[in-house]
Amino acid sequence: MLVNYHDPRHVYIVCGNTDLRKGIDTLAILIADNFGMNLYDDSIFLFCGRRNDRFKGLYWDGEGFILLYKRFENGILTWPRTSEEVKELDDQQINLLLKGLNPLPQPKVHLAPKGAFY
Repeated sequence: MLVNYHDPRHVYIVCGNTDLRKGIDTLAILIADNFGMNLYDDSIFLFCGRRNDRFKGLYWDGEGFILLYKRFENGILTWPRTSEEVKELDDQQINLLLKGLNPLPQPKVHLAPKGAFY
């Protein structure tokens, strides 16, 4: 069965680096223990390692877990690295991610008003 990333009700990315050598059981424990999230709630959880050209996904299809792996031949991901949290993606962000583009908005830059000195 192929998984359409838009079919599940929720698509989450796990921010930070995840060791992509981990398999289904370890990734499931990571979600359940570290974030207290329900693995069986029609959700895909996406993980990225140190290399920015691939990610893994974990999905419960009602009968068992599916481990997804995507590697980009051209392009890299801009994955949120600074925080250890889970963020939900909307349809537009999923499309960006699958094209190898940054799915999350960049932080806003706040400029000082003209003439202000800090």
